[in-house]
Amino acid sequence: MEDESKNPWKTLDTRTVYSNPWITLREDEVITPGGTNGIYSVVEPRGLALGVLAVTDEKELYLVGQYRYTLDRYSWEIIEGGGEEGESALDTAKRELREEAGLEAEEWQSLGGAFHLSNCFTSEEGRLFVARGLQEVEAQPEVTEQLQIKKVALVDCLEMVLKGEITDSLSIIGILLLSREML
Repeated sequence: MEDESKNPWKTLDTRTVYSNPWITLREDEVITPGGTNGIYSVVEPRGLALGVLAVTDEKELYLVGQYRYTLDRYSWEIIEGGGEEGESALDTAKRELREEAGLEAEEWQSLGGAFHLSNCFTSEEGRLFVARGLQEVEAQPEVTEQLQIKKVALVDCLEMVLKGEITDSLSIIGILLLSREML
């Protein structure tokens, strides 16, 4: 049996191809596990990806709808956003809940550990939180966000996942884990 902790890749050189305040694109010259020379490109986000499952006492989730430029389609998702430098995961979750949905929560629960959202080309790590005891406040979406907010029964969110109507990976993970806990 192979040692799973041993890295079969060898990095010969690395260079930054592109960088902005949100991501860095790195290109590594490598020797592959098969012994051939190759290039591996890696997208490195600046912050943590955060998802918030804002759940009501009636087992409804707040979903956010928005047009996703990268997909060229509309997407329904849980409340999500990215961490800023020096900001804790929980503080990011609280900020995103307030900004996107106009909500604050009395109770917070971490849902699982770290999730790697597309580990074949990015080191992006996601975290999930459940927010309960919700109160409405003024929403403060970013200028790049044109959002719709709706409450959907958790059982219907699960059905949306199973029918392929919700395709965002962090949303799918969160809805599946929360459904396991609450349904």
